[in-house]
Amino acid sequence: MRQLVEKGKIRAGVIAGEMVVSEDEVRNQAVIRKEDLPEYKKHAHLHGIPIGFTEASDKYGINLSSLQRWFKKGIIAEVKRERTIGGEKIYLNEADVAYCAEIYHSRGGKGKWLFDKNGLPYKPKTGPLAM
Repeated sequence: MRQLVEKGKIRAGVIAGEMVVSEDEVRNQAVIRKEDLPEYKKHAHLHGIPIGFTEASDKYGINLSSLQRWFKKGIIAEVKRERTIGGEKIYLNEADVAYCAEIYHSRGGKGKWLFDKNGLPYKPKTGPLAM
């Protein structure tokens, strides 16, 4: 709590030597996970189902390099790895891929920031998606 106050994320006061904060401000700082979003919940039935990069790219119409970037950032989770003759094959969590595809296609795809560091849809400070 003290760190949020020091970073200016929530306001606090001191009463009788004790730090006090508004419950509403603390509630507003609650961490939202991508799994809690309606866009993700639509695809929850796919959770844990393995899908390869190429198959995911073809099935969801997403550039392979975008999938790789989201995987490296941790937005798409790995389900398993298999050894192959040429090395290893990584299987992705299909629910994560489907969620990313939905955001990708709804926001116009290429050349745009789509996700923040927590894997949530990026909210620009200006423009039609600003809040």
